Amino acid sequence: MGEKSEDHIPKATDDQAPVAADCLVETQRRGTIAGREVRYTVTAGTMVLREETEKKGDQEGESEGAKARASVFFVAYTLDGVADQARRPITFSFNGGPGSSSVWLHLGVLGPRRVVMGDAGGLLPPPYGLADNDCSILDLCDLVFIDPVSTGFSRAVTGEKPKDFLGFKKDIESVGDFIRLFTTRYQRWLSPKFLAGESYGTTRSAGLSSYLQERHGLYLNGIMLISSILDFGTVHANPGNDLPYILYLPTYAATAWYHRALGSLQERDLRSLLDEVEAFATGDYARALLAGSRLEPAQRARIVKRLAAYTGLSADYLDRVNLRIEIMRFTKELLRDRKRTVGRLDSRFTGMDRDSGGETFDFDPSLAAIMGPYSAAFNAYVRGELGYESDLPYEILNGKTNAAWSYAEHENRYVEVAEALRKALCSNPHLKVFVANGYYDLATPYFATEYTFSHLSLDPALEANIGMGYYEAGHMMYVHEASLAKLKADIAAFFARSLP
Repeated sequence: MGEKSEDHIPKATDDQAPVAADCLVETQRRGTIAGREVRYTVTAGTMVLREETEKKGDQEGESEGAKARASVFFVAYTLDGVADQARRPITFSFNGGPGSSSVWLHLGVLGPRRVVMGDAGGLLPPPYGLADNDCSILDLCDLVFIDPVSTGFSRAVTGEKPKDFLGFKKDIESVGDFIRLFTTRYQRWLSPKFLAGESYGTTRSAGLSSYLQERHGLYLNGIMLISSILDFGTVHANPGNDLPYILYLPTYAATAWYHRALGSLQERDLRSLLDEVEAFATGDYARALLAGSRLEPAQRARIVKRLAAYTGLSADYLDRVNLRIEIMRFTKELLRDRKRTVGRLDSRFTGMDRDSGGETFDFDPSLAAIMGPYSAAFNAYVRGELGYESDLPYEILNGKTNAAWSYAEHENRYVEVAEALRKALCSNPHLKVFVANGYYDLATPYFATEYTFSHLSLDPALEANIGMGYYEAGHMMYVHEASLAKLKADIAAFFARSLP
């Protein structure tokens, strides 16, 4: 339930770039969190990002003003009845892609409203729905969900090129500058500040941790990394880089275990099984891959046998792929005899392809399962409950953005932002980090995340600043209700550790 007040320019009516003016709608609402009624205010709309310009001519360097560059859409939630709003914790949240809107964290876990869609093995049919999110973190902090340029309703303004924002560095700068602008306009400089990013949003978060400190002097209390990827070298296998094969193996085992494809190992407890697989992965398996063609035939046969036991794949297949299991081929191969594929984002989900004999799946069944519910829910929510109107398409996941993304700063090397996070932790030793990992996540496998954090080279005094949680679900672990409840409890404990 809610009431609406408006202070906005006329709605956008087509797919053209917006004009350079803010467009905001404020709504008062109430809901239920942790079994208690809460009242809160929602601000939905766009703010214009501007860059300072310099006047050319006789008085070189004279300020001419600020040039509008982009219109950034956001949804902000503030809890009503707070005595000192300026000092209440606030979390800035975004997803990844890099062409993704913030809808997943917004309507999946953090916000006060949640998509109703069911879960693996029990998905609901269209048209789906929304309900109060009893596990929202609005009881812990205020929330701001940010859609980077070319996602959601965010666009470059008329006269500006969208591609100028589609890159590693400019993305960090534009999102960081929005956070600075919001913090200033809404007087939140003295609030404890947090970031929450998912997937590529964790890459963005690590980059922002340094950018916000160095560019704006904005220091964070905490960062929540959900399904983390800080070093692309841990997940992108290429000739000469065998590391991802090692780090993916425990998730392959978890996936096979979930689908009851492990034979005699099937009745093992998942966590104890993964402990064994991790030891094998970093031990005998890693040594076998390092040996290359020098691996002795008898040892190779032993490795093939153990790989087959842990992955549910045939010994013949493992021999033919030279012991190296590529993720997209695994999603097709594991349940080939059942004519089913498994998901990349969440390997609990299964799909059906036209050709069950192909090399990779036709589509990711876990992405297909969530795309419809989240798209329908947000488009209904933003107009019907929040009162924000635009005829622009809300870009849930913009494939064109992904295709055009520039990693020029990492030419001839893997994208890596773990070092930026290490620097931020060292210069701000009060900064805390929480990392959420899904056991069935084949996009950002948990063992790769553990590897990255164990190689940060942090001073022992800072090791306690890092905490991790594990969930029996995938990339968006919050679609699994038990994992959602556990994630809320883990985040609440994280806030307790991170606040002064």
